[in-house]
Order: sequence, then structure tokens, then C-alpha cells
Amino acid sequence: MSSDQELRAQIHQLVAEYYQEAHAHRPFVPGQTRVPYGGRIFDANELIAAVDACLDFWLTVGPRTEAFEKRLAETIGVRSALTVNSGSSANLIAMAALRSNRLERPLQPGDEVITSAMGFSTTVAPIVQNGLVPVFIDCELGTYNLDTAQLEAARSDRTRAVFVAHTLGNPVDMEPVMEFARKHELYIIEDACDALGTTYDGRMVGSFGDLSTVSFYPAHHITTGEGGAVFTNDPLLARIAHSLRDWGRDCWCSHDSPRGGACGKRFEWTIPGLDEPYDHRYLFVEIGYNMKMTDVQAAIGLIQIDRLPAFVAARKANFQRMYDALRPYEDYLILPAWNDRADPAWFAFPITVRSGAPFTRRDLNGWLEERNIETRLLFGGNIVRQPGYRDIGYRAVGDLPHSDTVLRSSFFIGVYPGLDDARMDYVIHTLETFFAQQRSV
Repeated sequence: MSSDQELRAQIHQLVAEYYQEAHAHRPFVPGQTRVPYGGRIFDANELIAAVDACLDFWLTVGPRTEAFEKRLAETIGVRSALTVNSGSSANLIAMAALRSNRLERPLQPGDEVITSAMGFSTTVAPIVQNGLVPVFIDCELGTYNLDTAQLEAARSDRTRAVFVAHTLGNPVDMEPVMEFARKHELYIIEDACDALGTTYDGRMVGSFGDLSTVSFYPAHHITTGEGGAVFTNDPLLARIAHSLRDWGRDCWCSHDSPRGGACGKRFEWTIPGLDEPYDHRYLFVEIGYNMKMTDVQAAIGLIQIDRLPAFVAARKANFQRMYDALRPYEDYLILPAWNDRADPAWFAFPITVRSGAPFTRRDLNGWLEERNIETRLLFGGNIVRQPGYRDIGYRAVGDLPHSDTVLRSSFFIGVYPGLDDARMDYVIHTLETFFAQQRSV
């Protein structure tokens, strides 16, 4: 073993020891220890992988990134995965790709994209940022996904795409969405940022759309810190997305491509009006961004993707425990619902306080937060009520009453793998105590 290899092995050992001292032992004290809705789950292997990448000093896209992209594509069951710096960036890249003039049928300014009024801001933002018009349909209470029964009512002569989000890991009913898209020749984008590992009809979500996205933010199913990915089965869309991520340039070379490039003619490309060849690495064919993942992030992701099945199993088990515990209180609460074809990898547990309950969402949230149990509202509720979206150009099907209900009365709590039996017992006991007091009044 060479001296540098010996040093690396020593560093790995020290990192493992550091993990045990700094991160491994976290006792839980009910009422004092914070119970978060989500968070990163890791051990010494992720720390060693990140340090290993730093020792190689790959500071941007490199061999680990390419390996991570391959694993992601295999996991979802698609031809191409492109890593980016966040799930929100993934949504922006996916939407911008459909505006590319390299497509036979690119989206044009003023074209309409059908989406849900209830969701996260960066599902809607890329529609507006690309000069397109969102057409909002209401969500279903319980699933919190877009109501597929409203798709036809939302369509017009300018409708060109549907942007669906699998809310909190609960998959949209994709059969009617796909039938609608085929019937009217529409593009489909899936926002699966909350849903890595979820299946619908036996297929991974993210494998249905022309493009799809995931996020690796610490609260999600696996994490690289910041990070996300774009998926597609279409080679042209993959090329366009790659270009948009990498400044808009046309070059697709990997980190280890030869001097002449993967194409073999890196210095032989032409630009109209220029009488000599041009370097392909500086041939810009899209108005792009710089949204790359780093190799350090990908190193963590390669460890995390191996743990995805166990993470998903833990989320499902915690969700079922919470669902069973709250079923006696359905006179107060709307509990989650899901399609018969769905097998959700739950991101969180959504709850809506019924309008006739003797308490409000604020009362229940306050009770939990005062006892160190973290809650989150269900994203933006009705997005058109949000200050940044009130003045955008949009259409809507009806008055979006369910999205307004979410705005007023819905929230979620955690089911992530960091919630062990002691923490789950504490959360359930805290909820049961609250409801017991309500019934004693």
C-alpha cells in the first residue's frame, strides 16, 4: 500500500471515530428533545464518502456525479438522469427544456400549462418564469393532488402541457392524466421531489412523464444536502436539459473525454458568419444556467441511494402507525387518502382539521409545537393567495375551494426514518392527550 493510500485509510478510520463521538449518540428526552418533521439520516459511511471526494479534490461534476446519475436512472427505470443543484432547479430545467427551439413542438410564450393550485411554489414558478400561463385546478382533500376530473374543464386551445406534483409522496392518479395527455398531444412533467421510491401501478413515479424531477434536500427521501435531478426517456430532451444545466453550451463531454472530445471533432464546429472552426465547448445553443451538482454531494448520494429501500420501509411503517392512531379522531380530522394503485413512500403525514371541529389548526399546531413536535403547513395552500403569485397571469377552474381549505386548515407532521419508536410513541401520546381534552369539554 502506498503512503497516500495508508494516509487515506487512517483518515477514514478517524472520520468513523469522529462520527461515533459527534453524531451517533443522541438520547431522546420527551418534551425536551425536538421531534422534527424530517431530516438527514446518515452514518460514518456518508462522512467517509464526502471526505474521500474532498481528498480527490473534485469540486464540481466528476466521476462520482456520473455514477450517481447512472444509479438514479436505474432506480427510477428511465434512460437518463441529470443531477442539478436542487429540486427547484430541476423543475426550472424541465420546464425550460420544453421551450427549446430544438424541439419539433416547443412551448411558446403564452402557452398554457395545467397544474394544481395547491402545492409548493417552485412547481408553479418555472411556468411563469418561462413566459407560460398556469391554469389552476383544485386539489382533492385527502390526497392533496390535482383533481383529474377537472382536466378537461381546464383545457383550451393554448394548453400544451400538464405539470403534476406527487404531494408528500402520494402519487397522482396517473392513468387519467396520461390518457388526457395522449388525447390532446400534451407534454407531461412530474414533480416527484417528495416522492422518491413511490410507485403507481407498479411503476416508479418519475417514469411516466416526458420529464420528471426529484429533490435531495435534507428532509427528502435521500439527501445530498442541496441537490436534485431531472429524468427523461427522450434523448433529445436529455441533451437539451444537459445544455440548460451547463450554461447553455452544446458540448456533452464527460470529465474524462479525450482532448478531441467525445464527438472526436471538438475544434471543428461552425458558427454562421465565422470563417474558421470553433471550439465545441464554447458553442452555446440554449440560454442556460449553471446548476451542476458537485462530486462531494454525489459521493454522499451514492451511499444514500443504497439506503433508499430501508428509508422507504421506515416511512411506510411510521405512516401506518400514525394513521392507525388517528383513525378514532376522524370526526375532527380529514386523514390522508390514496389511490388503489398507489404505493406511497410517504414524505410526511398530512392532516386537515374539519370545519366543525371544536378547535382550529392553530390550536393543534400550537399544542404540538409547545411540546417540541415540529409541524409544517401544507406548502402554499392555494398558491394564488400567496403575495408573490397574486398578480401573475393565470386561469383557474372554479373558485378552488379545496385549495382554500388547505390554506386555512391543513398541516403535516413527520414520518421520516429518524422517528424511532420512542419518538413516535411521544407524538402519538401528545395527540391523544389533545383529543382527550377536546372530548372532555
